[in-house]
Formats: sequence, structure tokens, C-alpha cells
Amino acid sequence: MKNFVVKTIANAGALAVAIWLLQDITLTGDNTGRKVLTLILVALLFGLVNFVVKPVVKLLTLPLFILTLGLITLVVNALMLMLTSWLAGLVDLSFHVDGFWTAVLGGLIISVVSWALNVVLPDED
Repeated sequence: MKNFVVKTIANAGALAVAIWLLQDITLTGDNTGRKVLTLILVALLFGLVNFVVKPVVKLLTLPLFILTLGLITLVVNALMLMLTSWLAGLVDLSFHVDGFWTAVLGGLIISVVSWALNVVLPDED
């Protein structure tokens, strides 16, 4: 359970950094508390998308992973971020990613920051 909480906090922090750095990734809310709640819910949704959808996509694109020496990972991460944005819109969360190239850069930022936070945060399961 603690591992799940740590990963969710890392995802939320990584999403917050991407929102802060890129103007085309937006998170809106009435006040700070609402924004934090929305950010945590989006982090949970992003974690769910990465847990359920990403392995299937990676399996289906395995030849492209081999052909591009793994660079297709940037595209897969971007697609997962765009899917999260779309699903957030369906459940009325105020999170939006505007454009594919923004999603590629956002996915790269999220991957790096999430990795760094997972290294720093405690992980006891």
C-alpha cells in the first residue's frame, strides 16, 4: 500500500512540474486546494492508464521498439498523457494537454521527474 502512495505522489509531483514548465499543459481550479485535489486525481488516473493501457500498447508496438531502439517510448508516453487528458475531460477534471508535441515534451519531463522522485522517496512494501 505504501508503494502505491509513493508512486502516486511521484506522479503528482511529476505532473506538477510538467504543468509548471509547459504552458500548453493546463490544470485549472477555483483555489489551491481544488487544484491539489485535481492534481492527485489526475495522478491516479495517469497511474491507472500506465498500469492498464501502456503494457498492451508496448506489446503491440514491440517491432517498433526494436526498430527504433526504444525511441518509440517517447511517442507511447505522449499517447498515454493525451489519453489521460481525454479521460480527465470525461470525468470533469480540469486537466488538459494541448497538442501532440506538447505531450511528447510533457511525457519526457514526467518520466525524468517521476524517476528522480521514485529514487528519492522511500519505498517500503
